[in-house]
Amino acid sequence: MKKILFVVCLICLFSVVSNAHDLFLKLDDYFLVEKSKALVKVLNGTFQNSDGAVKLEGLRDISLVTPDSKLIHPEVPSWRRENTTSLFDLETIQSGNYVIGISTKFRDIELKAKDFNGYLEHDGIPDVLAQRKAEGELNKDVKEKYSKHVKAIFQSGNLHTDSFKLHLNYPVEIIPQQNPYVLKTGENIEVQCLLDGKPINNQLVVAGCDSLSKPLEVRTNTKGIASFPLKASGKWYVKFIYMEPSKEPGFNYESKWASLTFAIK
Repeated sequence: MKKILFVVCLICLFSVVSNAHDLFLKLDDYFLVEKSKALVKVLNGTFQNSDGAVKLEGLRDISLVTPDSKLIHPEVPSWRRENTTSLFDLETIQSGNYVIGISTKFRDIELKAKDFNGYLEHDGIPDVLAQRKAEGELNKDVKEKYSKHVKAIFQSGNLHTDSFKLHLNYPVEIIPQQNPYVLKTGENIEVQCLLDGKPINNQLVVAGCDSLSKPLEVRTNTKGIASFPLKASGKWYVKFIYMEPSKEPGFNYESKWASLTFAIK
């Protein structure tokens, strides 16, 4: 009986986790030679694995910042699917730092109360969970509207440029305050978290690295700044989910997801 109960609990946990997927842009190599091709993977799930391919028609924007801080919206005819992962190619023309970003259209999901509460707990949205508890709504099923806005910064050649900090004007966005490619292991990186271009105060932000077993969690200050120690070399991500009660009839909540990836030597 205990074994059956244990299996049921695992199935329920998997169901909760699978309802909420982080979105990341992850490169095979963040350090490229000048005039070379970059392979960009769209991971819809975790920073290690994608559970479902993202369709090109589900995007509202693709943006590329070149080292001279020009913002362009490239066509990506190479967008393709390999099993559960979407990927595409970019070609670097000049030396410096590039930023690639994608922004999805809104989608919606209906969740049972227990699944929604578990998603809030496991995906870093404790404030909404606390609010539901305080207002006696833990047993309330929800319909959520969500969108995701993600970026990656990579290095071409040896030149470091200020292009890393150009805003893409996404609904939520993470802006590094230092160029990740001039930082070293053991130093701190500061990122600013924005909602409609304005700093978000007291937002929970999560950072992790391929070579770290446990992610880091920090709250933003009044300027929307969160600071993380770069404890290891490797591929890094920073992410947050901003959620609030929906003003749109028919929805209980609206969430906007942001992530940023880069690499530290």
